[in-house]
Amino acid sequence: MTAGPAPAADQDESPEPVYSSVEHWVTLHFLPMYRRPLGGEFRWCPQWWRHAEAITRLTALWQSWEAMRLQPGTGTASWLRDHLDHQLPILLGRSGPFAQCSLDEHVEPRIAAADQPPPGWWDTGSVAPDAPDDEAAAEQP
Repeated sequence: MTAGPAPAADQDESPEPVYSSVEHWVTLHFLPMYRRPLGGEFRWCPQWWRHAEAITRLTALWQSWEAMRLQPGTGTASWLRDHLDHQLPILLGRSGPFAQCSLDEHVEPRIAAADQPPPGWWDTGSVAPDAPDDEAAAEQP
C-alpha cells in the first residue's frame, strides 16, 4: 500500500496579509489606486483616521480585499462589485464622513444627540407610556 502525498505544512494556516494594517492599505494601496477628482462630488480628509465611520468602512474594505484577492478567477472583480463599488460613493460622497472636510482642513464630525427614554419605555409586555389603552380606545366613538 502506498501512502498519499503528505499534506502541506501550511495548508491549514491562513496566508499572511499583504498589508499589516488599515493605515498601510489606505496609504499604499487605496489612495494610489482609486483616485477621484476631489472637491465637488468627491470628498477626502487627509486626517481620515479621525473619522470613526471612515475607519470602519476602510477597515471593512481592507479586510475583504485581503480575503478576496486570494480567490481564483473573479475574486478581485467580485470585491470591486460587492465591496468597493458600494462603499466608495458613501465614503467619498458629499454626505459621507468627510463631508465637512477639505484637503486643507479637518472638521471634527459632530455626534448626534439622543435623549433618554422615559422610565419603562423599553419594558417588554407593557404598553408604552404614551400609547392609548386598547379598551379605552375601543369605547370611544
